[in-house]
Amino acid sequence: MTLVITLLLCGVLLLALELVVPGAIIGIVGGLVLLAGVLVAFSEFGPEVGFATLAGALLVLGLVVYLELVWLPKSRLARHFSMSRTLEGQSQPPIADAAAVIGSLAVAETVLSPSGYVKVEGRRYEAFCRDGFIEAGAQVKVVALDNFRLIVSRVS
Repeated sequence: MTLVITLLLCGVLLLALELVVPGAIIGIVGGLVLLAGVLVAFSEFGPEVGFATLAGALLVLGLVVYLELVWLPKSRLARHFSMSRTLEGQSQPPIADAAAVIGSLAVAETVLSPSGYVKVEGRRYEAFCRDGFIEAGAQVKVVALDNFRLIVSRVS
């Protein structure tokens, strides 16, 4: 009986630890230890004690799932460890306004072969050159706007 109680307590402890340690590995091991305790109860004490142990293990498993999925996200502990604010900012520069840049003259900041960077009215944009290779410092004209870059061509 000591082995069954030890296995069940270790399983419950591992499942409780899963509430605060992410990754699911500890929870899976805890569930397997609980299952081992139930199997030992069946083999050593027969079906009556085995089914009672199984019912208790399922009850504990249900309680842990409830705590993890329903109670914990609303708890003070979760509010303490969770993000409550969002950061303003962008990882990419804003896309150019098509009406403002199409037809404008730009200066190639890098070599366009055929992609690179251009500067239009003091702002840097990624660009694609229809004419192929253009040296840095050359003047180009913005002819279109792609999904995320300007389409430029040589100034005639």
